Amino acid sequence: MIYHRITSIEDKYFASLHKLLETIFPPEEVLAYELWREPLQDSSIHVYVAVLDEEVVGSTEYRYYSNLKVGMTDFTIIGKPSLGIGRFLLRGRERDLERLARESGTQSLGMFAEIYNPYMVAGEHDFGGVTPMNPYVRREVLSHIGYKRLDLSYVHPSWDHEGQAVEGLDLCFLPADEELASLPASLVQEFLQGYYTALPNKPAEWLQMMEGLQSRDRIALLPL
Repeated sequence: MIYHRITSIEDKYFASLHKLLETIFPPEEVLAYELWREPLQDSSIHVYVAVLDEEVVGSTEYRYYSNLKVGMTDFTIIGKPSLGIGRFLLRGRERDLERLARESGTQSLGMFAEIYNPYMVAGEHDFGGVTPMNPYVRREVLSHIGYKRLDLSYVHPSWDHEGQAVEGLDLCFLPADEELASLPASLVQEFLQGYYTALPNKPAEWLQMMEGLQSRDRIALLPL
């Protein structure tokens, strides 16, 4: 299996990646094909695909914010079961994030991720019918890895640029220090402000959430 970085929509694997995104995620979570052109040219955005026999069977996107000493996993996709894709992507991402922290002269505090909460939303997106992508399975796996959920009623702006509030997710954090019990609210606010700069249409619910962070000192990390 090959861990291959995509930096252009002209990459021979990009069309397959985008099709996989559309298969796995609901429409409001997927950036339109042409709108990927500029983000892929951003050296701080790392999009990798797992390629097996010239077929894209999985993918992950992540970033490292050296000024905040935190990473962010944008997504992890497993296209087929029983191939060890999840472990392959996890280890590839870990090694790369370690490199990015080392090259920036920082030590990472941990990594954010948005995680679907199937217990909170009525109905269930089928995630392309791929069993490993089932939100109950993914949530338990991420809990085993060490992710914790922030004590925060979370929403985010839709990636379709329609300015809708996307609910049904938890903002989570994988702390480098397993004993870490909370994060500074200012860190969470600064991270989210920067992460969603690319989306100009912010829903009122998101703005209210961000205002609420200003009145808090720390955000507890709770079991996932």
